[in-house]
This record gives sequence, C-alpha cells and structure tokens, in this order.
Amino acid sequence: MEKIDKLDRQILNIISKNARIPFKDVAEECGVSRAAIHQRVQRMIDMNVIVGSGYHINPKVLGYNTCTYIGVKLERGSMYKEVVPEFEKIPEVVECHFTTGPYTMLIKLYARDNEHLMELLNNKIQEIPGVSATETLISLRQSVKREIPICEVEKP
Repeated sequence: MEKIDKLDRQILNIISKNARIPFKDVAEECGVSRAAIHQRVQRMIDMNVIVGSGYHINPKVLGYNTCTYIGVKLERGSMYKEVVPEFEKIPEVVECHFTTGPYTMLIKLYARDNEHLMELLNNKIQEIPGVSATETLISLRQSVKREIPICEVEKP
C-alpha cells in the first residue's frame, strides 16, 4: 500500500470535517493547486483510505427516536455468516459487528419508539435461526461522534 504523507493528512483533516467543501477551498488552505487536491483525493479513494462520502441523516427527524445497541448471542459463532444476511433484511439495523466478549455480535438499530423496538426484537431479531439470546441497551444521548483522528501513526 502506498504511504500517505503530511499533505494527504492535511487534506483528510479538512474534508473529514466538511465533505462538501469545494476543492478550491481545500487547495487554498493547503497552499497547492485544485488539481493537486483532486488527484490526491482520487488516489486516496483508489487506495481505500477514503471509503465513502455522503450525507449524515438525522434519524430523529425521520421519526426514529430510539437508538439501540443489541448484544446478540448465537448458538454457534460460525452461524454468523447465515445470520448477517437476515440482519441485512431489517432496514432499521444500521450496523452489525462480529465481536469478542460476551456477545457473538453487536448490532445498532433505530426504532420509532419502544413499541417498535419490541416488535423488531420479538418478531424479527429473536426469530432469526441461530439467535439464542439478546441484550438490549438503549442510547439516551449520543455525546461524541467523529472520525478517527488524522495524525502520524507512531511506529513500534
């Protein structure tokens, strides 16, 4: 993998705070040409340093008032590959992780309210073959949301 340099990190810092910032503004802040910014961003996309772009949607505005994390225990950890496609069929599930610790998986989902959450748990998630137990944690408030810091990685 190609290495990212100081200018790449400076670009990442700027665009991670505002993905809609015009390249001319990034170029001005970095002291290079707009073409250089465009080329570097494209290279970082090609290298999978930048893996997406888009808008962040506020779930509450759409009526999803309950953010929930659910620890899922499976009958066997190897059932993960059969269970993931079932979670993909549930639009309210926005993240799914294969984990270590007390749960085989951890999912994040949004529900309209507690009644909707109970419906998702009882009629969808707990009905998936292989799911043996769940533990539900409701987020009362998200206090921090950010991208990973863009800094030099220390070498051991």
